Amino acid sequence: MTHLTPPVAARGAAARTPRQQQLFDELLGIFLREGFRGFTMDGAAARLHCSKATIYALAGSRDELVRAVLVAFFKQVSRGTEEALRGPGGAGQRLSAYLEAMAEQLRPASARFLQDVAGSPVASEVYERNTRIASAKLAGLVAEGVAGGEFRPVPTGFIAEVISSAMDRIQQRTGLGGVEGPGAYRELGLLIVGGIRAGRPEESRAQGNRAQGNRTGES
Repeated sequence: MTHLTPPVAARGAAARTPRQQQLFDELLGIFLREGFRGFTMDGAAARLHCSKATIYALAGSRDELVRAVLVAFFKQVSRGTEEALRGPGGAGQRLSAYLEAMAEQLRPASARFLQDVAGSPVASEVYERNTRIASAKLAGLVAEGVAGGEFRPVPTGFIAEVISSAMDRIQQRTGLGGVEGPGAYRELGLLIVGGIRAGRPEESRAQGNRAQGNRTGES
């Protein structure tokens, strides 16, 4: 009877051997192309031409390995978008750059992968955590734009939630009206930045007067 290595927690990148990192990277590529709903440890060993003990050395269970691969992917996405947040230009320019960077980072992810992320409790936990972090960063960027006079005094948390919700729909490829990928993120950037950008004083007064008139007519 074959005895496998006792279950271990998923190894971090620093703890992996070069061979283990190679296998881990190959798994990430497979997940992105094909999804992971049907992923098994036995199947991974056969696909990667290695022993089951080698796969179990990466993580002690199927769910732990899926989680480790997804955490690595979303960290990669976060690193790729951080530069846009810290880049030159005003808050509006950086918000648009962030959304375009997000589109670029998610380009390798297939529709099946994103569907599996949405449908897996393990994946959803990882995804929701990263979404909360991204939402906080976006709220901070919007607040910066408001403080600097570039954006209207909008509820920053609400705007960040709107952006996050829209990104969810884009990533799941649902309800996009024929606009996909980078184009969808670009349109989202134009919509949000154009909607919250502070206008000239006379424009702001006119908008306020129209809104007040509408409220009066409704009362």
